[in-house]
Amino acid sequence: MASCFFSPFSFYYSFLLLSVFALFCFETSEPNPVVDPHWHPATATWYGSPNGDGSDGGACGYGSLVDVRPLRARVGAVSPVLFKGGEGCGACYKVRCLDPVVCARRPVTVIVTDECPGGYCAFGRTHFDLSGAAFGRMAVPGKASQLRDRGEMPVVFRRIPCKYPGKSIAFHVNEGSTNFWLSLLVEFEDDDGDIGSMHIKQVNSVEWLEMKHIWGANWCIIGGPLQGPLSVKLTTLTTRKSFSARDVIPRNWSPKATYTSRLNLL
Repeated sequence: MASCFFSPFSFYYSFLLLSVFALFCFETSEPNPVVDPHWHPATATWYGSPNGDGSDGGACGYGSLVDVRPLRARVGAVSPVLFKGGEGCGACYKVRCLDPVVCARRPVTVIVTDECPGGYCAFGRTHFDLSGAAFGRMAVPGKASQLRDRGEMPVVFRRIPCKYPGKSIAFHVNEGSTNFWLSLLVEFEDDDGDIGSMHIKQVNSVEWLEMKHIWGANWCIIGGPLQGPLSVKLTTLTTRKSFSARDVIPRNWSPKATYTSRLNLL
């Protein structure tokens, strides 16, 4: 079948290690694949302008969505161990730095929108490269600039469910799509946030056709001509929950249009 390919030891560090150890020792709840009560060690840096929302777009393909709420000031690039070849796109995490001089106790919530494949993110490290705004939100009030001046910081993180109040899952039809090559970008996926598989079903059919993961949060199918309206079924990567949106892509769909479902993951 044709391919769908679409083209950063002192007392200070001893204190940090003890803090991580304490976090691990005092967590007693049973873990859940998404609602993870356990904090895990990682490192973090920041990129873009100091108070900015990060770079436009990113390796997940969200484009200008990263500049507007609810993603705005919450975006982050992650190392390959969390990016998972693009299937980690959309996953949500709480991240907290540990130095009490500059770090607040509250964590920042970040959404995976990009990948950082080299530098601090290489060699199997777990690393978050956050927007300047997201990185600064980990600071004690008034010390965001001092925190950013530190550069790479030890942090702890945990997975959380994604929440997009007032939003439902949407499907953006990528430019270049036709009745014989259809590519969709998934937006605003609540709960798990990640996607493990994706299928579509044509009008008056009972067969779910498998889509191929091409890059980031983008999926495609070759075949056809495809007859709309089209239903879409998602299965999450982490918990294998399924969601289907009936007839979400209309018969007269257009490339570069976005179609919103009336449901979300439950």
